[in-house]
Amino acid sequence: MGKKQFVVVGLGIFGFSVATNLYELGHEVLAIDKDEEIVHLIQDQVTQSVICDTQDEENLKALGVRNFDVAVVAIGSNIQSSIMTTLLLKEMGVKYIVAKANDDTHARVLKKIGADKVISPEKDMGKRVAHNLISSNVLDYVELSADYSIVEIAARKSWIGKTLAQLNLRAQYGINVMAIKKGTDLNITPSPNEVIEAEDIFVAIGSNEVTEVDFLKE
Repeated sequence: MGKKQFVVVGLGIFGFSVATNLYELGHEVLAIDKDEEIVHLIQDQVTQSVICDTQDEENLKALGVRNFDVAVVAIGSNIQSSIMTTLLLKEMGVKYIVAKANDDTHARVLKKIGADKVISPEKDMGKRVAHNLISSNVLDYVELSADYSIVEIAARKSWIGKTLAQLNLRAQYGINVMAIKKGTDLNITPSPNEVIEAEDIFVAIGSNEVTEVDFLKE
């Protein structure tokens, strides 16, 4: 992915982390918050940081946010501000909007007014931790949608020494292996004749019904 321009509105723990990590990855980041102290704190870790009330359309226009590739609305406690900011960004023509939701009702409103992606960091992290706890094999879990998830799972003892063709995971579990990690190497096109070793890690995609039940249990 080439360099993109991101605007991050709301510099709580989540927004601050998103903004600084995007900048570290080489992208241009405009960080916005109403709190002068936070804006000052982040100024050397992003391209530009400004104090701004994003519920005012003229303020957003003055910052030229419509020219950014992605807007991340990470406003936490002020739901009204979150909704109003998302609506204004949408009306101004921002190409892609990611908005943080505090709860399911907030998420539904954000989707209704045009957020392209709505995330609930605390809820999503709770789900990932829960899935990691119910099976010692599961190393990570990412829900892609209401229907599908990606799991990163250590090779089971019963798989070691067998090939992917022999395991036939698609027929057995209804999942597709996207890649296999062998130490520091990542094989994104594993052969059906790939022999599974003890330290191998599978990156697989499957329906949530499968990843939440059968695939996670030894």
